[in-house]
Amino acid sequence: MSWFIAPQTPQILEPQMPGALTGPRVGLTVGKVLGKATQRNRIKRRMREALRRHVDLLPKGCDLIFHPRRVVLTMEFTQLEAEIVRILEQARTEASRGLKSPAAALRAPGTPAP
Repeated sequence: MSWFIAPQTPQILEPQMPGALTGPRVGLTVGKVLGKATQRNRIKRRMREALRRHVDLLPKGCDLIFHPRRVVLTMEFTQLEAEIVRILEQARTEASRGLKSPAAALRAPGTPAP
């Protein structure tokens, strides 16, 4: 499963709170290549449930995007949950370091971001 993390940009929510950040946000990208609509919806439901159970692990002030693979349909839910927890813990570590994605950790120092 691929994932990406990006720091949130301040948004004006109310005139009294200029520049306030929203809570952590999660996006799921499930393309047609993963199957028909029923299969894609099942992948999204399983992912949402696993994320709902561990919402407290989401990194604050960040947007997290998941790109699941077809295997999410057939894997045991406990395995999926363990994978989500592993990713969320890794994302928290990356967010605390201030990196934008896991690939940023692999870039050579001084190399500009894509």
